[in-house]
Amino acid sequence: MFFSSAIFLFAFLPIVLLLYCLAGQRLKNGILLAASLLFYAYGEPKFVFVMLASIVLNYAFAMLIELPGYGSKRWRRDWLLAALACDLGILFVFKYLNFFGHMVGKALHIDLQLPSIALPIGISFFTFQALSYVVDVYRGTTRVQRNPFSLALYISFFPQLIAGPIVRYSTIAEQIDDRKVTPEKLSQGVQRFIVGFCKKVLLANNVALVAEAAFDVHGEKSVALLWVGSLAYTLQIFFDFCGYSDMAIGLGKMFGFEFEENFNYPYMAKSVTDFWHRWHISLSQWFRDYVYFPLGGSRVTPARHIFNLFVVWFLTGLWHGANYTFLAWGMMYFVMQLVEKFLVKPQRLNGATAMGWRVVTLLIVNFGWVLFNSLSIADAKQYIFGMLGLRGLPLWSAAVTGSFREYGVFLLLGVMFSTPITKVCGQRLCLGRAGTAWQKVLLPLGQIAVFAWAVSFVVLGAHNPFIYFNF
Repeated sequence: MFFSSAIFLFAFLPIVLLLYCLAGQRLKNGILLAASLLFYAYGEPKFVFVMLASIVLNYAFAMLIELPGYGSKRWRRDWLLAALACDLGILFVFKYLNFFGHMVGKALHIDLQLPSIALPIGISFFTFQALSYVVDVYRGTTRVQRNPFSLALYISFFPQLIAGPIVRYSTIAEQIDDRKVTPEKLSQGVQRFIVGFCKKVLLANNVALVAEAAFDVHGEKSVALLWVGSLAYTLQIFFDFCGYSDMAIGLGKMFGFEFEENFNYPYMAKSVTDFWHRWHISLSQWFRDYVYFPLGGSRVTPARHIFNLFVVWFLTGLWHGANYTFLAWGMMYFVMQLVEKFLVKPQRLNGATAMGWRVVTLLIVNFGWVLFNSLSIADAKQYIFGMLGLRGLPLWSAAVTGSFREYGVFLLLGVMFSTPITKVCGQRLCLGRAGTAWQKVLLPLGQIAVFAWAVSFVVLGAHNPFIYFNF
């Protein structure tokens, strides 16, 4: 079930919100837990048992780590390792077994007959949340949750279940047992949901049509079409994922939860390092705190520092999918991190050189998304070579003109809304007496009108893909 689907908008969300508001304080968590399990089971009925198994196992492991009278370091460490083995083992079987099986079979020239295993929705997200909880209990930075239903709500809470943000248990531990939904918070949540919904439906879904046409291996191609297609995908993946995160944060507010931000205008980054401080922030922080820092971070020898970065970026690429393209994408960022840390040092640049590195960063990110969206490294190579004019393609084609004619407005709006321009303009409109009218009347009316426009796309069954649904 997508947030941008008709059944979610017109049935699931209104019913759950109504039941939640009418229920007594003791029943609220139960309603959200039941709704979350139903939300997950709607699309993947059999895989809800995989998530339930993850919840039960991690509850048990955390309790064993904190078991009174058995607090030795070895006891705690052994149960932590058992939790890691179970969580990562489940993730490996469902997400990576076939990939590595084929890799081994190819290396040994053996035709391994592996079963086709379907990927449970959002398994990477809820596994990482469960892992962070158990590790934090082991470290002593968070208290063990003795109520299994509260832990189940944390892991399965539907707003962030299938596409993040990855929420730390410590962030919402107190909110699980003590939170309030005020009219102000409910209003903020609705507005944030509307913003994310419009990003997803109006911008991501429409520029996706341009990207899909360009990345389709069939059909007439030109250098300009490939560039426009890469730009369209760069915008699509941002508004697709950022829009979903906005909706998740907004839904959390509607039920009294406060989630941390997951995006901060990543395409305004000054460097590749800065890009990853702004893009999928919850994932970057997860790898920083649970992989990079435990390995020693940067406070080690240069050789060990390079190794630590390699591990982080190898795992980052692998987390996104079982394909050589994702591994290559991760390695690309590993190399660029080395270039920035040991050669360029972007933090020391200024003036024209700083601006030049911003342009280089955007180009790297754009080429990276081409690799990310390609079915194979060979396809990515062909696409990038075409962009660079190395395939003998014409510079322009009728498809480019058609794309601008039909979707040019959405591409332009996508570029605008990927920068702080609209945010700054909105803040200036809020100043003075006119600002009161803008905030209380014009802005809400404008949001309702744009939301109605976006809803019309959903009702009419317009194109509605979701990229991070696969992770």
